[in-house]
Amino acid sequence: MNSTPPRLVLWDIDLTLVDLRGLGGRWYTDALLAVTGTTLRELPSFPGRTERAITTDILTRHDFEPTDELIQRMWRELVRLSERGRATLAQFGHALPGAALALSTLAGRGVVQSLVTGNLPEVALHKLAAFDLHGHLDLEIGGYGTLSAHRPDLVAHAMALAAEKHGRPFAPEAVAVVGDTPHDVTAALEHGTIAVGVATGKHSADELADAGAHHVLTDLSDTDAVIRALTG
Repeated sequence: MNSTPPRLVLWDIDLTLVDLRGLGGRWYTDALLAVTGTTLRELPSFPGRTERAITTDILTRHDFEPTDELIQRMWRELVRLSERGRATLAQFGHALPGAALALSTLAGRGVVQSLVTGNLPEVALHKLAAFDLHGHLDLEIGGYGTLSAHRPDLVAHAMALAAEKHGRPFAPEAVAVVGDTPHDVTAALEHGTIAVGVATGKHSADELADAGAHHVLTDLSDTDAVIRALTG
């Protein structure tokens, strides 16, 4: 692997930068009831998946055809719920150890930082802003869960937007994708980028390594280790 230090870092949010476990399930329960009048009976797996995949799965499991119109209605309700709870969002979770310092340290080194997240763009901002983690991230060039059910598409989208904004492409070996699930790892590998796994979610360090992560961190609390993994 080329050892060129990455100049673009694409972060996952949930269980990588923040822990708001359980909130998504509550929001989907309320959104499904508001949009369809149906009580949610079962939740699909969330970690590493995009909102397009999750929303489609939930609607299908509850016998609704996942048309784009219905998906958009669900998303509008999820955004409404997120906006309504924005002021008290921090009461439902916490920023993960080391997240703020990792973001600020990378910013101080001139690294471009954005997101590859399954979240809706508005919800992503609300989650990060609740813990003051948004300031060093360029949210305009992120890959969000509205785009595709296939997470690697989000990586390609973010890289393309970053290249357009900065007037030059970021070589794959100059890009690091950070997340807590094998989905994050495989999305990075599909585009030849550096895959950094963080074992702060439901998947162990061994599972992330087995998925092919170039680097696996227990968490983000060792800033020096984080910077080495992300910048070589």
